[in-house]
Amino acid sequence: MPKDLPDILSDEFAADPYSAYRLMREHAPLFWHEGTQSFVISRYADVARAFREPVFTTANYDWQIEPVHGRTILQMSGREHSVRRALVAPAFRGRTLEERFAPVIEQNAGELIDGFRAAGAADLVSQFATRFPINVIVDMLGLDKSDHPRFHRWYTAIIAFLSNLRQDPEVAAAGLRTREELASYLIPIIQRRREHLGDDLLSTLCSAEIDGTRMSDEDIKAFCSLLLAAGGETTDKAIGSLFANLLTHPDQLEAVRRDRSLIPRAFAETLRYTPPVHMIMRQPANTVVFSGGIVPAGSTLICLIGSANRDEQRYANADSFDIFRTDLTTAKAFTAAADHLAFALGRHFCVGALLAKTEVEVGTNQLLDALPDLRLADGVTPVEQGVFTRGPAALPVRFTVTPPGSNETGG
Repeated sequence: MPKDLPDILSDEFAADPYSAYRLMREHAPLFWHEGTQSFVISRYADVARAFREPVFTTANYDWQIEPVHGRTILQMSGREHSVRRALVAPAFRGRTLEERFAPVIEQNAGELIDGFRAAGAADLVSQFATRFPINVIVDMLGLDKSDHPRFHRWYTAIIAFLSNLRQDPEVAAAGLRTREELASYLIPIIQRRREHLGDDLLSTLCSAEIDGTRMSDEDIKAFCSLLLAAGGETTDKAIGSLFANLLTHPDQLEAVRRDRSLIPRAFAETLRYTPPVHMIMRQPANTVVFSGGIVPAGSTLICLIGSANRDEQRYANADSFDIFRTDLTTAKAFTAAADHLAFALGRHFCVGALLAKTEVEVGTNQLLDALPDLRLADGVTPVEQGVFTRGPAALPVRFTVTPPGSNETGG
């Protein structure tokens, strides 16, 4: 690793990765990181290529995520991947998402907001963002609402495991315990659900079939575990970051408050400017050449999304948050052809991108409706935390109190 760059595992890097990203793109677009035994790339063109081209496999997930999730769709390729993706994807788009799950999303957002709207103050991270997507996933699966706290604990342990670049043994052990606890909880429910199908996501997964292929109990459990982590963490961080960005740019917040059709644009720019996931790993099947050098076959490759999305060669004024920028296409931002890289690209593009978009739109609309004159608490400057995933640690806000049910829908 170049001497003048902070180590990606250091406190200095965690405090301000964006300055380090800039140095990497300029002076070390490819380097070997001893601590993680990985090559690191940081330029937009290189990271986009690593997501698009088939030579860059997800074989690294065999050791990175299988210990905590089991074998998931992320590790699959070819027909196995396309069939498994086709089995689960319909639940996350189109009429199924709009008709079956949008009401679940709206109800959960409203319930959380009603818990603090009478206080005149809240922490949007701990009281809303970290709870909202997990509650939605539990309810989509048709599980017991009383298990929301249990799932929040499992979710926290899984994310800590996946973010454990320092290989802390206690964090690793907690993640492995979570896999066992989640399996003990879910497998019996999956087996009962097969016998008594309902109108929920778990029933959809149990009954889905393509060309004679159905998902096994373990397949469904692994997908639910992945959904809990990927669907929870990305939306959690995205909502916190979206409001942190808007609250620190009051003119853009006011524009969104007046015109709610700007919410997808604000979300897309948040995904570019402060993505929830800052790094994703790949493993090239053959030796590949990047703008900064060569990566041997079988190596672990860390793709720095947080850097690529700030690449000056791709975006004008890349270090500025601007929901009106013209070099980011909102219409494509939640598809596999997205301009930003927050959801990856190509065949492993995030299957839950439209679910995240729906959650963010609903949550943002309800928060703006329910919390008039929403503003940062006095003296507060949002501070991001995290290296693998990243978002505001807290977001204390103040607002005028309104009674439940009095808001006008702004969307």
